[in-house]
Amino acid sequence: MLKLTFLGTSGSAPTKRRGMPSVALEYDGGVYLFDCGEGSQRQMLMYGVNHAALRAIFISHIHGDHVIGIPGLLRTMALNRRTTPIDIFVPKGCEGAIKALIGFDKASMGYGVNVKAVNAGSIYDGKGFKISAFKLNHSVPSFGYAFKENDKTHFIKEKAISAGLEGRMFSELLKKGSMKVGKKLVKASDVTTKEKGLAFAYVADTRPTSSTAVKARGNDILIHEATYASDLETLAKERMHSTAAEAATIAKKASVKRLILFHVSARYKDGRKLASEAKAIFNNSEVAKDGLKILL
Repeated sequence: MLKLTFLGTSGSAPTKRRGMPSVALEYDGGVYLFDCGEGSQRQMLMYGVNHAALRAIFISHIHGDHVIGIPGLLRTMALNRRTTPIDIFVPKGCEGAIKALIGFDKASMGYGVNVKAVNAGSIYDGKGFKISAFKLNHSVPSFGYAFKENDKTHFIKEKAISAGLEGRMFSELLKKGSMKVGKKLVKASDVTTKEKGLAFAYVADTRPTSSTAVKARGNDILIHEATYASDLETLAKERMHSTAAEAATIAKKASVKRLILFHVSARYKDGRKLASEAKAIFNNSEVAKDGLKILL
C-alpha cells in the first residue's frame, strides 16, 4: 500500500488554511518527503506522519517556500535521539545552499545528513520502488520526481497446480524463467501474470513541460502545481509557474488516472475556480487541501 499526505498546499506564502509546500509518501514502513516548506514538521504531527520513519527528502528547487522547514525538522529528530542517516536530494549546484541552511547555528545532529546532487535520471533505489528526477522549467534549477513501484509477478493458481509446481519450485521458476517439472518444460510466463506497479509524479514550480508528460505517462497520480487561474496566465509565464488549465492539459497528454493540483496562490480563498478550469480539460482533477490523504 502507498499513502500520500499533503502537508502543505500553498505557494510562496501560507494562508490560514494552507501551509507551505510539502507532500509525504509512506511506503513499506518508510516516509519520504517531497519538498519541506516552513512548518512541515508540525504538519506531520497534525496529520499523523511519523518523522522517525523519514528516510529521504527530495527538494524540487531551493526557493525558500520549499526548503525553510528542513532545519527545524532535522533538529527535532536530533532532539528525539535519531541515529539513522538521512538523505536530502537537491538540484546539482545547490548543495551549498542547503548545507548552509542546515548548519547556520552549528547544531549537533547526532546522525548523518547526506546532501546529494540531483541530475536527470534514476536517483534513489528503495525496497520495491525507484525514484527518478526530470528537469522542469523554473527561474532556478528545478526538478520533478517520479515514483515507480516495481511490477509484481503473481502465480495463476490453477495453472501452477496443473503444471505440478510445489514448494521451492515457485521461487526457482521465477529466478530461472523456465524449468523442467517431470518431463515438461514450464515457463514462468505460462503460469504467471504481471501486475503493474503503482506510479506517481510530483511536479512543483514550473512552466508546463513535455518532460512531465513523458515521466507521468499512464501514472496513477500526477501532483502538479497550479499557482494561478487562466486569467493570470501572463503572470504565470512571467514568474515561470503553471495555471490549473495548463496542468490539466499536461495530465490529459500523459493519460494519467488522476490529477491533484497544489501550490495554490494565497490570493485564492478556496480552490473552486482552479478546479473548475482544470475539470473542463481533464475531468478527474481536484485541488488538494492540507491534510488530504490518498491511499493506493
